[in-house]
This record gives sequence, C-alpha cells and structure tokens, in this order.
Amino acid sequence: MRKLLVLGFVGLLAQLVDGSLGMAYGVTSSTLLLAAGVGPAAASAAVHLSEIGTSLVSGFSHHKLGNVDWRTVGVLAVPGFVGAFAGATFLASLDGEAAAPWVAGILLALGGYVIWRFLVLGGRRPTFKARPGVRMLVPVGVVGGALDAVGGGGWGPVGTTTLLSSGRLEPRKVVGSIDTSEFVVAVGGSLGFLFALGSQGIEWSYAAALLVGGVIAAPIAAWLVRHLPARVLGVAAGSLIVLTNATTITGAVGGSGAVVTGVGLVAGGLGVAGVGWAVAQERRARAAGVAEPELVDA
Repeated sequence: MRKLLVLGFVGLLAQLVDGSLGMAYGVTSSTLLLAAGVGPAAASAAVHLSEIGTSLVSGFSHHKLGNVDWRTVGVLAVPGFVGAFAGATFLASLDGEAAAPWVAGILLALGGYVIWRFLVLGGRRPTFKARPGVRMLVPVGVVGGALDAVGGGGWGPVGTTTLLSSGRLEPRKVVGSIDTSEFVVAVGGSLGFLFALGSQGIEWSYAAALLVGGVIAAPIAAWLVRHLPARVLGVAAGSLIVLTNATTITGAVGGSGAVVTGVGLVAGGLGVAGVGWAVAQERRARAAGVAEPELVDA
C-alpha cells in the first residue's frame, strides 16, 4: 500500500509538471519510477497504460477548444503506433539491469533538452507558414513513438520540437495535435508491452496509481500554469530529471556511494543555480514590462 501511495504521488507530480509545462509526463514518471527501483520495461509499461487515460481526456479537451489539426493527427498516429509497439517490444527483450543505464541516458538527454529549451531558448517561437507534410510527419511519428516506449517518454519533446521548429503549424495546434495523437502512441506501446511481457509481467497497480494521481493533479496543474512562470517550472523539471538519471548512471557504471552522492550534489547545485537564474530572468522581464513568452509543449 505504501508503494502505491508513493506511485500515486509520482503520478500527481508528473501531471503537475506536464499540466503546467505541457510536456514531460512520461519522462518525469519514468525517471521517478526508475529511482524507486522499478525495472525499465515495467516502468515504461505502467506509464503508457496510465497515459491511455490521461491522453484521452487531454485530447478530448483540446478538441473541444479547437486546438487539434486532425490531418496532422491522422498522419502521425499510425507511424507513432508502429514506433511505440516496436520500441516496447525491444525494451522488454532486454535485461532489466543492463537496460537501466541506457534508458537513464535517454532520459538524461531529454532532461537536458528541457533545461536548454526553457533556460537558454526562453521559449522563442518561429513564424508559421503552412501545415507539415507527410514526408516530415511519418519519420517524426516513428522516431518519437519508439523513443517514447524505450525511454518511457519522448513523444512530446520529439514531436512538438520538430513541428514547432518547422514553423508550419501554430503552437496551440501543435500542442493539441501531438497530445491527441499520443493516445494512439500510448495504446501502441501498451500493446507492445502486453505482447512481450504478458499480462503477468505488468504491474497494473502501478498504472492505476499513476492514473489516479494524474487525475487528482490535473486541476492543480491548470491553476499552476496560470500563476507560475513556465520558464521557472521548466528548468526545475529538467533539473530533477537530470539529477535523478545522472546518479542512476553513475551507480550503474560502478561508482561508489560517495561518488554517486558527489554527482548528485553537483547536479542538484547546478539545478538550484539554474532555477535561480530563471527566476532572475523572470523578474528582469517583468520589471522591463516584457510579457512572458508563450511556453507550450506536449
């Protein structure tokens, strides 16, 4: 029961991050599950099963608000499903202890991207031209789906980053389309894990606890996104991801307890410094009368 309560809190925290920033539910959940001692395949499976429910509700909400480009969703969904199914099957075939540092490496890279995106770029947006084409969307779907399954997260960072950088779709449509298509990706990843692990190899209680925590956090996250600067939240989330996975990798390669602690202190100190810098930037921007940049991802 204690572990389920902890996992419920993990789901709540992950949804707070995702709902406030529009990204990183899978990355945050997988990172904290790995830190709690859950195996890579079991962690990703639980995340994807819980995402079936959270992405369905989120996609419906985006549709009601007119934030979905259904042509983009239609093209992304099938390759995303295929990539997620293949990634889940591949991850489930690996030894848990051997896979942990590789998965942590992927999550570490994604955490670094989150920090770079919100701290260095400051959420700048390109201009918008025409809708993205099939030649662009298909590889994005395959790569994003596979990375999402193997790393437990990545559909939003890969898909949203690519679509936004192309300048072919306005931000709210990028967010709504990526979020809506994530339902199909979550189904593909879940089926892949069911096929490779069997129902006995999946911790259904983990998925349920994550889902319950996410549902509880949704309205709180909606309040946070209206009151807290996205740049500060983004840097804080990325720092947490980097801190956790840096220590995981250090321990996996044979680092002593003292070395792991040292890496954690350095990463934590850099994270605190990054958050402090982001807060200072927000204060300067507000003092200069500059509106906070639109920071929305999926």
